[in-house]
Amino acid sequence: MKALRSLALALACGAPSLTMASGLDGSQLSVLWGVPFAGILLSIALLPLLAPLFWHHHFGKVVVAWALAFLLPFGVVYGPGAAAEGVTHALVAEYIPFVILLTALFTVAGGIYIRGNLHGSPALNVGILAVGAVLASFMGTTGASMLLIRPLIRANDNRKHVAHVVVFFIFIVSNAGGSLTPLGDPPLFLGFLKGVDFFWTARHIFPETLFLVGVLLLLFYLLDSWYYRQAGEVARSDPTPDSPPAALGFDGKINFVLLLAVVALVLMSGIWQSPVEWVIAGTPVGLPGLVRDMGLIVVTLASLAVTPRQVHEDNQFGWGPMQEVAKLFAGIFLTIIPVIAMLKAGLHGPFGAIVAAVTRADGTPEPAMYFWASGLLSSFLDNAPTYLVFFNTAGGDPATLMTVHAATLAAISAGSVFMGANTYIGNAPNLMVKAIAEDRGVKMPSFFGYMLWSCGILVPLFVVMSFIWMR
Repeated sequence: MKALRSLALALACGAPSLTMASGLDGSQLSVLWGVPFAGILLSIALLPLLAPLFWHHHFGKVVVAWALAFLLPFGVVYGPGAAAEGVTHALVAEYIPFVILLTALFTVAGGIYIRGNLHGSPALNVGILAVGAVLASFMGTTGASMLLIRPLIRANDNRKHVAHVVVFFIFIVSNAGGSLTPLGDPPLFLGFLKGVDFFWTARHIFPETLFLVGVLLLLFYLLDSWYYRQAGEVARSDPTPDSPPAALGFDGKINFVLLLAVVALVLMSGIWQSPVEWVIAGTPVGLPGLVRDMGLIVVTLASLAVTPRQVHEDNQFGWGPMQEVAKLFAGIFLTIIPVIAMLKAGLHGPFGAIVAAVTRADGTPEPAMYFWASGLLSSFLDNAPTYLVFFNTAGGDPATLMTVHAATLAAISAGSVFMGANTYIGNAPNLMVKAIAEDRGVKMPSFFGYMLWSCGILVPLFVVMSFIWMR
């Protein structure tokens, strides 16, 4: 969930959060305000298992019900004006930019077709995952995920077991690969806006990233090779017809230019500072963010206009996954408001014990605790505000954090990015990749089934990383 929502938040160029816009004081809130958010998470986790047909046809109504479960009591307690202001802020400052950016990436990546039949051998799959890991730090985890997930699924369309391929794709491309530059993941972009050098994370968490990605690629290769050797794993007939090597290539290549335009617009809106802004129902809308969103709309329309229809047909391009994610996140954006407010309250809020746990008895920060605290909260909440909370808890001075407390800043950065892979909702591309895979007929693990993969593979690696680097 985090990557695009947080990116929209990060690119709002200093616009106050919804909690500030509505005057919501997280230190005064009861944890009961988090029930609607927990309800949406449990609905995503349980209803596809317990009532799959109901969920498939009515998940939008379930999301609306939980959103109203927050908004109606909120309106009673804080007044209809505050509720309307909160909804407006969530739509204007966060949800609309989120949907615009996600739609642009979904459309542009869907307009690029890798021509020819790639056979999903373990070596080829590892190669695609490795390329995706590199691309993620330069075009964002979402951009890299949307670009590569379709050809990866198509390459393995003659295999019986494909779910593990998509799971490791989420681990590596949709999360860990975006840890080296501010373009890779929103928390790092927020750090960049706060004064952290552009290449600081590349210099300071490259060993951790190399270790995590390298071990994951090795584990995937061993697992995929085992599956590949099983009788009946590879179907006799490949749904994708073979083609000569000379036929391999890209269709819709103009979309690579449009993809670069998306990255440029995102970077521009974060760096460009302008005093020009408009206020909509108490929500400031800055000129850089407006230019970004208008530019992304133009890019989306341009991609639809210039991409040949055959490319979309070959890619099996459809709006189903986009609609599903947009509906789910609409409810998440609203119900997460009080949860983020409580987190931002720091020591004075319901999460005060977590914030206090990251500090040693002598008052100095404990990097390992920062790694786990920022990571575990980022697994279920938005990693951008989580990053900022712990960034400020550690002192908030980028010059000091980049030098004296470099280990702490590295721990916050690594935890916020790496642990987004712990759940389907930990990062925006996670759920999008899942939706695309299921749309292509891949039987993906349930919410808790996916967490069995992450707890069994990722968490032990995070423990090892804590002992080696988070000291």
